[in-house]
Amino acid sequence: MKEDHFSRYSRQIFIEEIGLEGQKKIITSKVLVVGAGGLGSPVIQYLAAAGVGTLGIVDFDEVELHNLNRQIIHTENRVGLSKVKSAETFVNELNHQVNLIGIEKKLNENNAKEIIFHYDVIVDGSDNFSTRYLVNDTCVKLKKTLIYGSILGFSGQVSVFNHKGSKNLRDIFPEPPFDEDVPDCDSLGVLGALPGMIGSMMALQALKIITNLPVSVNQLTLVDTLNWRFQTIDF
Repeated sequence: MKEDHFSRYSRQIFIEEIGLEGQKKIITSKVLVVGAGGLGSPVIQYLAAAGVGTLGIVDFDEVELHNLNRQIIHTENRVGLSKVKSAETFVNELNHQVNLIGIEKKLNENNAKEIIFHYDVIVDGSDNFSTRYLVNDTCVKLKKTLIYGSILGFSGQVSVFNHKGSKNLRDIFPEPPFDEDVPDCDSLGVLGALPGMIGSMMALQALKIITNLPVSVNQLTLVDTLNWRFQTIDF
């Protein structure tokens, strides 16, 4: 390991369960983040800071002013810029050692397999059910570990799907609802610190998976920050 790598990541390396070998795994890992919004922002932040070697970001949207209360990798002077370009700027300023691959596309049935195929771990920070199920089903076909998260108002969910043969999204929610029938952040809002919490939990799970540390599977963690309650549901 290069000397500047050791200096930069020393506080991770000092953790007994990580060490030099764990950091080497992080540096050589390939992670795809779906969405550079509320959940994607803290995921991108912490994975880039941790030194993930190749970080893919797929998003087709542009930065808007109302994003800034929660999508913390974007700034006022990047309103109107594509979220992928804004994320690239953020990552390059934070950690030039990360190989960032920006994918300015909408994930769909025609390109999902081709995009997801190249990565070890997939982190889904998308904000609609059609994309979540598309990502899940593609990960099942390709045998890719998927880290799932969702947020609304004061509440969030986190789970690890399809990890070493574990269950996936359809095992707990077999069919997606219609997007128009489900409340979302555009209509009901979200308090900005919530995606910071849930996204950080997703990033932590990704780093544990990369370094071969144990993670709970076949469980859905429910976070209610209004009443400060955390619940785990087995499925």
